[in-house]
Amino acid sequence: MKTNAIKLSLPQLVGRGYATFWNFKGRYRVCKGSRASKKSKTTALWYITNMMKYPDANLLVIRKTYRTLKDSCFTELKWVISRLKVDAWWEVKESPLELTYKPTGQKIYFRGLDDPLKVTSITVEKGVLCWAWLEEAYEIMNEDDFNVLDESIRGEVPEGLFKQWTITFNPWNEHHWLKKRFFDVDDENNILAMTTNYLCNEWLDDADKRVFETMKKNNPRRYAVAGLGNWGIVDGLVYENWREEAFTLEQIKHCKTTSGLDFGYTNDPTAFFVGFLDIENKRLYVWDEMYEKGMSNKAINNKIVAMGYSKERITADSAEPKSIDELKGLGLRIKGAKKGKDSIVNGIQWIQDLEIVIHPRCTNFLTEISNYTWDEDRFGNKLNKPIDDFNHLMDAMRYALEDNIIGNKWLY
Repeated sequence: MKTNAIKLSLPQLVGRGYATFWNFKGRYRVCKGSRASKKSKTTALWYITNMMKYPDANLLVIRKTYRTLKDSCFTELKWVISRLKVDAWWEVKESPLELTYKPTGQKIYFRGLDDPLKVTSITVEKGVLCWAWLEEAYEIMNEDDFNVLDESIRGEVPEGLFKQWTITFNPWNEHHWLKKRFFDVDDENNILAMTTNYLCNEWLDDADKRVFETMKKNNPRRYAVAGLGNWGIVDGLVYENWREEAFTLEQIKHCKTTSGLDFGYTNDPTAFFVGFLDIENKRLYVWDEMYEKGMSNKAINNKIVAMGYSKERITADSAEPKSIDELKGLGLRIKGAKKGKDSIVNGIQWIQDLEIVIHPRCTNFLTEISNYTWDEDRFGNKLNKPIDDFNHLMDAMRYALEDNIIGNKWLY
């Protein structure tokens, strides 16, 4: 069958740094990279162009939670379709998320690991399911979960086609199973394990580059990961008594609701925490989260209302009194947290006595709590304060628990 192939100039479309990635046909194409390293856009470009090249290929796109797909992979793939000016050839559906290449009927399916049955029970209408893209793979803490996914890409494929996983992520923690599975092995025919960073992104402007240069100067530890794409070295976690576990509202109906808000905007996300505190059993259930950059106060209000938490009592960072007043005016039941000497450390010590149970959908909370460590001095000695990083939901959690923390002189 003759396909509607597009003539591409790889340097013009993708730029530097991805020639090996583009041409690799082994089973696992794994790319860890910093922010702004082009890994997601390059992956999206590869899939759209090659779906139109291979008429029997279908793609499965996966993230840990389904609700995060629309604003990430789905949007990236739509951007590619528009950039290549092939909108007329693609049908875009948002409920459920799905992209169909109209000349052949090939499809791009979107699934979340929070509904594993839907992931493992896909039947394609045309051709074979031979490709899968696991985005933000760092969110998947259990290697066995990936093994189940891996089995969904199986069976024979037509001549000239090949089965392949593309796995992309930010390498926050060197102890993650992804490192041992793909980067600490020598299997060049089966695995491409590569690292990219913002230095290969020729389309960053001076303002973008200054963000990384400032990070390099002020927070070299974060720069090593978020700037250069190196593995994060995690030592001395602040919270160690936690686990990831699915639970229902019915199971925690006896618990007290707690909600906290940490403001951000350009460089830092606005973080909203929703949990349930079982005081008798000293257990905190982490139920829901919001984690977005560039949000106005109106957008924050609208999102919290849409999430169903407009009636909850929210404790927010008191460093933003104008924002708190505006959110009050919009109808939220919100107050500023109290702050005092040693409030952060004392709040942490109180929370350390709790068992923290985290719902799998709270992917940003999981990332933060598994990277939130005690700071060090220049000699490598631990300090009695946490790092100023991976702390947005950690702070929101402390604010949420303010009324329960004993010792009113130091409450936030």
